[in-house]
This record gives sequence, C-alpha cells and structure tokens, in this order.
Amino acid sequence: MSAISAADVTGGQGPWRLVDTGPLDGPANMAVDESLLRHFDPASSLPVLRLYGWEPPAFSAGRFQRPEEALLLDRCAAAGIPVVRRITGGGVIYHAAELTYAVVCAPRHISGARGVKETFRALTAFLLRFYGNLGITASWAMDSPLAGGGYGVRTPICFAGKEEYDIVAGGRKIGGNAQRRLKDAIFQHGSIPLSCAISEALPFFREPPAGLVDGTTSLAQLGVTADPAWLRGELARAFGETLGVELIPLALTAEEGATASGLGAGRYGGDAWNLHGETP
Repeated sequence: MSAISAADVTGGQGPWRLVDTGPLDGPANMAVDESLLRHFDPASSLPVLRLYGWEPPAFSAGRFQRPEEALLLDRCAAAGIPVVRRITGGGVIYHAAELTYAVVCAPRHISGARGVKETFRALTAFLLRFYGNLGITASWAMDSPLAGGGYGVRTPICFAGKEEYDIVAGGRKIGGNAQRRLKDAIFQHGSIPLSCAISEALPFFREPPAGLVDGTTSLAQLGVTADPAWLRGELARAFGETLGVELIPLALTAEEGATASGLGAGRYGGDAWNLHGETP
C-alpha cells in the first residue's frame, strides 16, 4: 500500500497511524522499529504508534551497550534466546510476556513539549492513563514517595535503574521506556510486562543486582490478567485520549515492509550489529 501523509488529512494535529504488528521475533521487531523511523518524513508523514509483542522471548541491549557486560552470551545462545540491539540507549531488557509500543513523530506532534524531558513526560503520560483505566495506581517515579530516588544511575540492566519519568506502581518499576531524538524526529519505545519474567532471565545475567525481582512488577502481579489483544486496544485508547488524537489502523507500507525485511535479514540477523554495534 502507498503511504498516507499528513497532507491527506485536515484538522488539529491530524490523526496518527496505528500499526499493530502483533508478536514477532527479536530481529524482526527491531527491524520494523528502525524501518518506521527511516521512512518517517517529519514534514509530511503521519506520526506512528506501533504496538507489538515478542515471540520467542529475547533480550535487547541498548544502542551503546556491550551486551557481554550484562549477559552470559554463551548461555543465551545455548538456550536459543536471541540478543538484539535497539536503536535507543539504556540497559538490557528481557522481553517475554510483554506488550510493547513504539512512537515515531516530529516535535510538532507533541503539543506543548519542547525539551527532551518535556517530550519524554508527554510520551509516557498515556501509560499513566492506561494503568489508571485498569484500576492500577501508577505514577512517574519522581512523584512517588515510595520510589526511593537515586535517579539516573547507569546500570547494565534496564529494570535495575530508575529515571524520573519511569512508571512505578507501589514504588516498584513497571516496564521501561527509551527515547532517541534525531534533528526533526523523535523515536520512543517502551515495554509493559504482562507477567513477571525477571526470574526467567536471572540465570542469563552476569551479575544480577540484589533486589531486581522485588523492585519490579507486572500487570499480572497487580491483578490484571486480561487478554493481550484487549490490552493493546486499551493502550491505543489511552494514547488517543491523552494526546487528543485519532488513531487510524494501517499496516506497514510496502516500502517499510521491504526495508524491515532487509534489516531483519542483515543488520539484526547477525552478531556484528547485535553484539558489537557494528553495521554489517
């Protein structure tokens, strides 16, 4: 299908594309995220909200991270668990039973947000509405007296660290979010654990920090065990309501799909990029 552009619509900030690719494997997921960013034209493209999952489970490492510092790579390989590299920074994440989102937009699509922190706050606010609609009391870490502070400390494992705009429930971190900014484009993706999978991942971490399991939580631990497809719909609804935009379900364009296929087979299909950060 051909791309739909912002010029095709009128009114307000215009609608956003909703791209629900469902669960894919690790290389395919990272390839689709990068393809959406590569094909995004800040001047003419519609902004994008993508929803997806991970099958089979995989680890993702941050853009500038050395995954061997956090993971026992031989053990991951022996267990058949892929390790892929994101285009965003941060630490290693284990993706198993998870609802994941990605946003691609221009700064002008985020009303009232100017700086990096303002944008990050604006693009995580929908998560608070989503959790609230599910009956979960959640907040940004900086607003929670139970979060404990200590923001910005670099850790090789994402869920072991805490930033001001991480989402917490009962003082425990739920999911993680990371953003990459280009000159005229913003890319952000984040995870929402459906159930706790940290215990599954522990044997693959080189030095799991104390308190990692107790410092995180998931929807199931908070009493929400709804169907993932229904949760994706609720997440999209919360996004639209929070940003005040209409979401139009659209598939990847032919060009985006072709680029993703190439990236999945090349860049994200081998160790050069995934383990060493080198472009093959």
